[in-house]
Amino acid sequence: MTAARMRIGVSQCLLGENVRFDAGHKRNEYVLLTLGKWFEFVPVCPEMEIGLGTPRESLRLVQLGNQVRLVAPKSASDHTATMLEYSKRRAKQLESQRLVGYVFKKDSPSCGMERVRVYAGAGMPHKNGRGLYAAAVIDLMPALPVEEEGRLGDPRLRENFVTRVFAYSRWLALEEEGLTRARLFRFHEQHKYVLMAHSQAGLRELGHLLGSALKSSDTKALARRYLAQFTTIMSRVPTAKNHANTLYHVAGYFTDQLDIADRAELVHMIEQYHKGHLPLIVPVTLVRHYVRKYEVPYLGDQVYLNPHPNEMMLLNHV
Repeated sequence: MTAARMRIGVSQCLLGENVRFDAGHKRNEYVLLTLGKWFEFVPVCPEMEIGLGTPRESLRLVQLGNQVRLVAPKSASDHTATMLEYSKRRAKQLESQRLVGYVFKKDSPSCGMERVRVYAGAGMPHKNGRGLYAAAVIDLMPALPVEEEGRLGDPRLRENFVTRVFAYSRWLALEEEGLTRARLFRFHEQHKYVLMAHSQAGLRELGHLLGSALKSSDTKALARRYLAQFTTIMSRVPTAKNHANTLYHVAGYFTDQLDIADRAELVHMIEQYHKGHLPLIVPVTLVRHYVRKYEVPYLGDQVYLNPHPNEMMLLNHV
């Protein structure tokens, strides 16, 4: 699956469309101008699509007993049932479009991914809600990489989101090719060091899952369990310590072939990255060079060294 064919769902207001309650937008430059170079957008504005129009009365999540309702506070209009019915139907449509990711509008009572205000009585609202539409999408497609536009301003969260998007696109390609035990094991091997950077414990758990699976096991059931754990691990943002440890593991395949000066330079680059003095792209580029020079096929196939296109410059921050 090439980037040109990948589809990402996105809150329509982030693309500069005047669909918000005040007839405005929340254009996001990174989403529109950077992600827009690589992905095809599937824009959605749930509130417009249920017929509320623009401008319109603002909505909020309100706690009523054990239920969270979607309410227009001035008129007391309750749009919960309409939004829930629409959200389930729209999420099914999106599932059929094989999305590889989704960028939601933060704080929205329909699209907010997390920490959306929930009002209860006259007190201060609690920021523990999730937009009704976002909840339907996430519930139906729990493996889908999702993020909010506000969090994409953090370089580490941005890089992790795009890494997950490309990883999930490879999973979808695997499903299209046809799931077999051999292909599942190969997928795992290719993502070994990506997983290590996210969680060494998680990598061990996935290895145990595959290693303990009997040949008679249901491959589809095994793949479902694998994907669920893979998704959880990949959602953890890698630390500099984990990246450095992963780079040392990778370097172990060729350090014996380096002379003393080259070995010292590589160790220095990794240490300088770990201390926050260099961006990750510097030691990664040096490792790539040695992988090519010494023709290490196992590493040449590792996603960790090429998790996304270099042109996206996601490893260039300090």
